[in-house]
Amino acid sequence: MYKNNCSFVSGFKIKYLMLYYLKKYPLTWIVIAAILYLSFFKPPQTDMEEIPGIDKLVHICMYGGLCFLEWIEYLRKHSTINWKRIFTGTILFPIAFSGCIELAQSYLTEHRGGDWLDLAANTTGVILAALVGYYILRPIIWKKK
Repeated sequence: MYKNNCSFVSGFKIKYLMLYYLKKYPLTWIVIAAILYLSFFKPPQTDMEEIPGIDKLVHICMYGGLCFLEWIEYLRKHSTINWKRIFTGTILFPIAFSGCIELAQSYLTEHRGGDWLDLAANTTGVILAALVGYYILRPIIWKKK
């Protein structure tokens, strides 16, 4: 009997946390949904593919934009930085998310392939956005408070 009660409480906590993060960081979740869609749809053939490195630039922008937006939403809601949360949410999560997407593209789709250089580009975007978030956004947003 106690075990079932514990799993109910645990399930309730997970649902509560999901709603909490959806309400606290709504734009971040919209970008995550867009990245998921863009990562698995079959892209049309365009002339853009002829530009060398355009794919990696897109990856840097997608994950840099995600991390940048996470910093904005975090800094607007907090007056101090909790380094454990900020590292987990704005650096570790996007990189792990990117790795999972690359593996899923490789093993679960026929029209997409996982590419470790994409993961490297995604990581570059996350690190660049984290630096911009801390050194540029933080002083600007907190100055306005």
